[in-house]
Amino acid sequence: MVATAMAPATMAADNWPDKPLHLIVGFPAGSSPDLTARALAEPLEKKLGQTIIVENRVGAGGNIAGEYIAKADGYTFSVMINGNMTIAKMLNPAVRYDPIKDLQPVSLIGVAPLVLVAPASAPQGKAFMEAAAKAGDKWSYGSPGVGTVGHLGMELLKSRSAIKAVHVPYTGYPQVFNGIQGGDLKLSMLPPALAMAQIQAGKLHGIGVTSAARSPLAPGLPSLKELGVNNFDLEIWNAVAAPRSMPKAHVDKLAAAVSEIVRTPEMRQKLSMQGWQAVGSSPEGLSNRIQQDVKALGTIIREQGITAQ
Repeated sequence: MVATAMAPATMAADNWPDKPLHLIVGFPAGSSPDLTARALAEPLEKKLGQTIIVENRVGAGGNIAGEYIAKADGYTFSVMINGNMTIAKMLNPAVRYDPIKDLQPVSLIGVAPLVLVAPASAPQGKAFMEAAAKAGDKWSYGSPGVGTVGHLGMELLKSRSAIKAVHVPYTGYPQVFNGIQGGDLKLSMLPPALAMAQIQAGKLHGIGVTSAARSPLAPGLPSLKELGVNNFDLEIWNAVAAPRSMPKAHVDKLAAAVSEIVRTPEMRQKLSMQGWQAVGSSPEGLSNRIQQDVKALGTIIREQGITAQ
């Protein structure tokens, strides 16, 4: 009787998808999420046996796509960045979806630390951390805007160290680079794909990475934990999300396919070129990552009243 009761659900999972799937991206063509989605789509078509139509629904830092997915059917899913799946509504109550209530985690795709950078003339390692602490609020740090991961990451660092640098929001990463190189800023947190190019060119100095351990995306740089910052582990990531309307059996099938593809040598190489360390995960693994981020960054957002409206 048990086997008979489970048969319809099992058959539904085995037969799904029985029509084309729509893969939604909240950023423009050529952006990192778009490149990741398109790299994933072709092998996923072969794995699932259905056409996958990639659609760009751009706007509000990816939240337009988040709102669309929240209301979509069980044949629609998305490649999203971490902010859209964790703190979007905490930063801006006007966002018209709740990532925790309205989205289902499917699988992690790639992770990357942020890189703490300073002017090329800055001291190295612990000497820099000591100088930053001693400077108090006389030093400034830059980010590409209020509520960005560079802003929240630095505020998290301040909460777990003696650093008190003052935030200066800019309009984008090029302006942050100019601010550091021009001497207006003493430090910033940047994605490794951007930071390492500047570090290798001798234009910035790399202090450390925000992940719990060293990262292959930032060769030679210590973790902030090695530099004396306790209980610090922050990474940016991208992942696959589904609407709540997608049955759990279908989510699990999609997750298994995505995770397997992400771990192939070809996909690992593509993700590495985009600045990601390939991981893949179960829905439960992604859910755990979401909970960790919401706890750490949510505390900073609430304590400081940070909004990105």
